Amino acid sequence: MKRLRWRERSLRTRLTAMVALAMAVAVVATFSAAWFLTRANLYQQFDAQLQTYAQVAAKAADPAEALATLRAVQQDKSGPGSGRAEGMAVEFVDADGASVGVAGAPPFPTGPQARFVAAGDAALGFDVERIGGDRYRVRSVPRPGGGAVLVARNSEGLEGTLAELGGWLTLAGLVGVAGAALAGRAIAKTALRPVAALTVAAEDVARTQELAAGITVAGKDELARLADAFNEMLGALRLSRDEQRRLVQDAGHELRTPLTSLRNNIELLIHAEGQDRALPPEDRTRLLADLDVQSVELTTLVGELVDLSTGEREPEPVDRVDLADVLAAAADRVRARSPQVEFAVTLASAEVKGRAGALERAVLNVLDNAAKWSPPGGTVRAAVLPEIPAIVVSDQGPGIAEVDLPHVFERFYRAEAARSKPGSGLGLAIVEQVVGQHGGTVRAGAADGGGARFELAFPAAGA
Repeated sequence: MKRLRWRERSLRTRLTAMVALAMAVAVVATFSAAWFLTRANLYQQFDAQLQTYAQVAAKAADPAEALATLRAVQQDKSGPGSGRAEGMAVEFVDADGASVGVAGAPPFPTGPQARFVAAGDAALGFDVERIGGDRYRVRSVPRPGGGAVLVARNSEGLEGTLAELGGWLTLAGLVGVAGAALAGRAIAKTALRPVAALTVAAEDVARTQELAAGITVAGKDELARLADAFNEMLGALRLSRDEQRRLVQDAGHELRTPLTSLRNNIELLIHAEGQDRALPPEDRTRLLADLDVQSVELTTLVGELVDLSTGEREPEPVDRVDLADVLAAAADRVRARSPQVEFAVTLASAEVKGRAGALERAVLNVLDNAAKWSPPGGTVRAAVLPEIPAIVVSDQGPGIAEVDLPHVFERFYRAEAARSKPGSGLGLAIVEQVVGQHGGTVRAGAADGGGARFELAFPAAGA
């Protein structure tokens, strides 16, 4: 539940929290390391000096003399590591650890380490003891003649210094954490400014449906790349919408003619029936034939429009396809539709990666176009060129005029000579779309001996 609430927070809040946390951890880690290093260094100096005092005290005849000697040594020293002579005590103990004399404090306990030294089992001992309610650090060294000398030194001053240092470091850490939070907020605000601009632009596009809007790109970082991608996406959407609008407008224009003709012919038949005047048989036959032709053209046009509009969302899976199989299947279909033309097909194996159904539809459109333009009894030649790989189709028709050649693959484009023939001007546009989706190219030109030549080239399956 907590994780869900965290994810529901804004990106700026989460980024601020993460930056602040990272900086706070760095501040706390740095100050903690500084305090522990300082503490270790002060205690090391304190204990080293205490050990020196213990070795000096071991040379005295009794605790009072030892304490007087230490006071003489300390009288010119100051600082948190030295302490004062009044904060020191000296005690002599026998081999059993029992006190035989003390100076500077009441008799204090003999710690475990001091007992080892007194018994001769260790050369140096260290203990921490409570004397009169204060903490003392105790060093013990062997005493000539047996037993041990214990030198105790009050560590309250040192610990107070460390506590004061810790307080200041804690205060500085809190200030650092607060500064880290403010810095994190500023960093998040600065870092997310392009994201905010992108969000505003996306919301504006969603509200106004105006795809021409974009955002200004500054820099070359990841957010700039995101802004570039967003602008490119808007451009692609704008182009797609314009193409859809143009397709709808062109389709409406092309559909208007056959629909008007159908309506006129049907109204003529209805009017003749309503006037109880039967049309002459030859006129009725001509009207019905026109209706049949117009309905076929309308069906073909609608089918091609559907193919063109849904071709980019083709659900057919991509697989290895042999162009020989594609050409053979398309040739079998076109022979049944165009019996007045001969088809000379040369097959050779050439594998490409693609959608077999879409490729067959494209090749079929090219063959249909060639059959439409070839004279009765003419020959349409189709071959697979495995070295490219490509499918080449040529006919014996009049060919393509130079002025029409740049436009043959445009939607609804029909040359002057083609307007007397059936067709919608979409077949070759579908061919170009399918070939382009497969990473290939399609070219139109003149065939040897006249006629038109189309070449559909594709990347090889292993490319």
